[in-house]
Amino acid sequence: MAVKWTGGHSCSVLCLNVSADGLVVSGAERGELTLWDGGGSPAGQLRLPQHDDVTSVVFSARHPSTLYASHGETISVLDARSLQEPVERFHVNEEEINSLSLNDTDSFLAAADDSGAIKIVDLESKKVTRSLRHSNICSSVAFRPQRPQSLVSCGLDMQVMLWNLQKARPLWTTNLQECGTEEESPQTAGQLFNPPLVHSLSVASCGNLFGCGAQDGKVRVFRVTGVKFEHELEFQAHSLGVSQVLFLPEAYWLLSGGNDGRVLLWDVGSEVGKRQKSPAKSLQRKKAQAASRKNGKLNKVSSGEQAEVVPKLTIEHGGKVNWLSCMEIKGSRRVLVADQSSSVSVYPLPEL
Repeated sequence: MAVKWTGGHSCSVLCLNVSADGLVVSGAERGELTLWDGGGSPAGQLRLPQHDDVTSVVFSARHPSTLYASHGETISVLDARSLQEPVERFHVNEEEINSLSLNDTDSFLAAADDSGAIKIVDLESKKVTRSLRHSNICSSVAFRPQRPQSLVSCGLDMQVMLWNLQKARPLWTTNLQECGTEEESPQTAGQLFNPPLVHSLSVASCGNLFGCGAQDGKVRVFRVTGVKFEHELEFQAHSLGVSQVLFLPEAYWLLSGGNDGRVLLWDVGSEVGKRQKSPAKSLQRKKAQAASRKNGKLNKVSSGEQAEVVPKLTIEHGGKVNWLSCMEIKGSRRVLVADQSSSVSVYPLPEL
């Protein structure tokens, strides 16, 4: 059963983040921002200017009291010790921001927006040093841990991209329409059914593995190798679109949340490990990838690659998932779920 954190919002909660000190922040519609202590009591509340929806929140890892929140086209910098008017504001995006990411040296902040732009703010000079771009809404962006110049992004153009801040163009791009299994379909050629519009991504703590959740209900996992990434794993996770994916801090456990109201826990590491340990499958995959490159398509995996992966935990949450986060409370791991209600739901996770 879920524990409900209430009293922090009057509107739908859209995003969550947890600080290194164990403080939780939630952002909601109409500019509502709430800090929670580990017991689920509101520790601070603020309504941001213009009352624009708070779409993404992120704490600094190095300075846990520093909080970044996106609302409309604005990024507000706040002090969590005294939640009052923003101490600083950045207005560098031209359309609504969907996702923020801070690298682990606190030197760059990335903000992805509805125009497809990803603005990179140098936090020392307070200026935009790079403007990267998708051809449609950029839904999610994430710096890779231990690699402060490297980030990945995804969007409603069905593209997943790997970037290095020294270059304005992506190092590697994959279109999810071309990436995956070929399945027989009664649809006519060229007709799209549940296209893989990518809503969310998360990078594992090693920095080399990342997962994406898409509108077709699938989770896809990629491994970064140098200046490109390879398609490692793909599985049907939800009956409706995957709105959120989140790698847990250790190993390769991945949470997914969907529009079907479910939250699922996956052992991605064991599946990726199986494929790496099997020389025959590895050779088959390499041949398939070589053939696909020859055909001019990037990283199309062989038809046997879609895995029958079974979730290790199923939470029947019941409402469309807006955001997932994770924290320890009294020595036990919990998953925090934001949905279309004004409360935050908290579920226990098993020992991994």
